[in-house]
Amino acid sequence: MNIFYYALLTPLLGGAMSLVCSEKFKLKVVSFFTFISMILCLMTSAKVLISGESLVQNLTILNGMFGAVKFVIDPLSAFFVSVISVMSFLGTVYANGYMKPYLEKGMNVSSHCLFLTMLISSMLGVVTIQNVMFFLITWEIMSLSSFFLVIFEDNKKEVLNAGIKYLIYMHVSVIFIILAFVLLTIKSGSYDFNSFKEILQNNAHFANLVFMFAFIGFGIKAGFVPFHNWLPEAHPAAPSHVSAVMSGVMIKTGIYGILRILSLIVLPSVAISYFVLIISVITALYGILYAVTQFDMKRLLAYSSIENIGIIGIGLGVGMLGLAYNSIPVAVLGFGGCILHVLNHSIFKELMFFAAGSVYNKTHTRNIEVLGGLLKSMPKTAALCLIGSVAICGLPPFNGFISEFLIYFGMLKGALVDNLGMLIISILALAGLALVGTMAILCFTKLYSITFLGLPRSEHAEHVKEDVVSSMIFPMGCLALLTL
Repeated sequence: MNIFYYALLTPLLGGAMSLVCSEKFKLKVVSFFTFISMILCLMTSAKVLISGESLVQNLTILNGMFGAVKFVIDPLSAFFVSVISVMSFLGTVYANGYMKPYLEKGMNVSSHCLFLTMLISSMLGVVTIQNVMFFLITWEIMSLSSFFLVIFEDNKKEVLNAGIKYLIYMHVSVIFIILAFVLLTIKSGSYDFNSFKEILQNNAHFANLVFMFAFIGFGIKAGFVPFHNWLPEAHPAAPSHVSAVMSGVMIKTGIYGILRILSLIVLPSVAISYFVLIISVITALYGILYAVTQFDMKRLLAYSSIENIGIIGIGLGVGMLGLAYNSIPVAVLGFGGCILHVLNHSIFKELMFFAAGSVYNKTHTRNIEVLGGLLKSMPKTAALCLIGSVAICGLPPFNGFISEFLIYFGMLKGALVDNLGMLIISILALAGLALVGTMAILCFTKLYSITFLGLPRSEHAEHVKEDVVSSMIFPMGCLALLTL
């Protein structure tokens, strides 16, 4: 477990060292230390996932009036630690190439490097700390550091407005999370997550109330409808590597929070399970319908993230209904699809944001209507973006197909459960997810064809040359391989 402490602190050390490095080496230093952190995280997570046993460490130096401060890496935490560490490392590598134009303009990236490492370490902390007070502190660090990353170009009014909107939403989010934890700490008299199990499992009405507060709080971070409005503003405003990390892994901390509370409840109520599934179907449909209408590449991808959070939520809702109706196959397929789609979305969405960043880096526009013909001038980016586009549509043989198939199969199994309500909701959810899949194909066919095919439609797309920047192509290539 001590290895994980080093993994948690190593990015921060890189951020601190970047403050005293020359501008040329700041991001390289951050990438190096994040790589070390990734290796340590993967070692720790592999140990937990292989053995099935949790690693627990009491950080006695911080013990006090808020009880014991424990870092716990169970299989759920180990999964999220692995995803966060790998995706964050690839994001820092990509940043080395993406930020070159800013460095050439003489912009100082010291604070950017520091906040990037703070975001990485805080995300790792959020998915492992099991003390209420220190969880909330780490959650706040994650929100504040990501806010400062979003407003990197704070000289632009639209960027600053997007950052402020994001900050407001994140603090509304934390209010609901605090309400959930206040109820739990008052009822249990403890700040330790494990102490909440008994009261949640023995009081169904209380568990429903806590879950609703937690779902709203964590759902705002994840981007569920109707708590999603910050997402299409913040993602386009942030630098592309920040958008990739935020969409790829940061919003998944909201999913982690919901799963963590659910793991303490164990047996969710039927009503709450229906609620989660219905909200998730609405979220997926809303996200993809708005994505289809967008011509700003990053805004389109932001709405697509809302859609995919909805798909993850559909898996979650199916799994919850499986537990509620005591159908183990439905629960396994639902939760399996949910967890796998967390991973898959992290991979292909980060790839797509990297591709969008590469296009913006060369054309200086996110408006796909003025592009076209980039297949010839940016062949590597075009090929990698094509892989990401097929994967995000859930088409075989790419990773998006596997997780969505599990969710589809879970709903088909759910329709066979001897319950009329389960039959109706399963059929409706199946129809909704099928429509989402169809619209996703339309959306990303449009994105790819308008951007890369045909002839250049403006000076933005003319005379573009794809300088092979290894720090940008390498992480995109890695992600493309992971989609297979």
